[in-house]
Amino acid sequence: MPQDDPKTLVSTDWLAAHLKDPDLRVLDASWYLPDMGRDAKAEYEAGHIPGARFFDIDDVSDQRSELPHMAPPVEKFMSRLRAMGVGDGHQVVVYDGAGVFSAPRVWWLFRLMGKTDVAVLDGGLPKWRAEGRELEDMPPIIKDRHMTVQRQASLVKDVTQVASASKLGDHEILDARSPGRFKGEEPEPRPGLRSGHIPNSKCVHYATLLNADGTMKPEDALRKVFDAAGVDMAKPAITTCGSGVSAAIINLALERLGHRNHALYDGSWAEWGMFGDLKVAKG
Repeated sequence: MPQDDPKTLVSTDWLAAHLKDPDLRVLDASWYLPDMGRDAKAEYEAGHIPGARFFDIDDVSDQRSELPHMAPPVEKFMSRLRAMGVGDGHQVVVYDGAGVFSAPRVWWLFRLMGKTDVAVLDGGLPKWRAEGRELEDMPPIIKDRHMTVQRQASLVKDVTQVASASKLGDHEILDARSPGRFKGEEPEPRPGLRSGHIPNSKCVHYATLLNADGTMKPEDALRKVFDAAGVDMAKPAITTCGSGVSAAIINLALERLGHRNHALYDGSWAEWGMFGDLKVAKG
């Protein structure tokens, strides 16, 4: 089992032991692709880890953008989190209903906002349920807590920065999508997008970073995944995927390995695949 670290990943045992800590806040950040046929909010209301608040990735986003769930402005992040009763001095644990899928996106979002006391629940709600642990269907009692935010611009990249990195080869661009989508052999789930990948990027399918039970692989096994993909761990990394959600699983894995120089391409393929003047590689 990977070691508990309240800044990256914690086990269900750790969360159970700390669940009643006064400064712990638990967030259900479940989010699903349309073809998964699941309703994250309805599932939360039917049963969630005691005290958990629902974090809506599509709502806590920059809705001025035409791209899906882009990182929100600082003010919106602060106001939404205050409304959830999350603020300064809290240890946050984020989980999702798939195991480890969308929770790392929220972990990354907190770090983007300068908040580092945040961890993903390893194995998420499926592991918690499988162990027969307590669930509740009541909304938590919310007490407002002030939050200060300091955005860390180095943790996010835009299309211009990614295009430069692709051309210069001075970063490792790591794509979390499936090999079929990366190679351009499978269609994209979002209509109107080209198939393929960013030139000079490498496929690190997020599923290869996880065990069969949805937990994250231990560090030695993670290192082997990056080695097999030909990733130079001495280079800074930029992660990407379909729309900036599963990419964060790579960021979490890199952080677990002590690789500190990594950022996320927020527009991801939803942006790159849309513009005909951006080069696409296949195979």
